Order: sequence, then structure tokens, then C-alpha cells
Amino acid sequence: MSNKANDDNHSNQLNPNNDAYWESRDFDGRPDDYEERLESGDTQAE
Repeated sequence: MSNKANDDNHSNQLNPNNDAYWESRDFDGRPDDYEERLESGDTQAE
């Protein structure tokens, strides 16, 4: 992977609006209630 691709992936994993953020936390993708989860601190899959 190129540096740009690595940087993009890293940025996506830090962005809760991006599926990669949730997938890196063992979710199947961004949940519909992701904003509520962020506010409550619930960003880990069960």
C-alpha cells in the first residue's frame, strides 16, 4: 500500500462518519445510531 493509501486508511479509521472507523472496532459498518453511540462513548461492538 502506498503512503497516501495508508494515510487515507488511517484517517478513515479515526473518522466516525466513515465505515472504516466502525469496521476497525468490530462493527459491520457504521450503525444507524452512530451519533448517539459517540455521545455516550459506546464505540465498541458487543
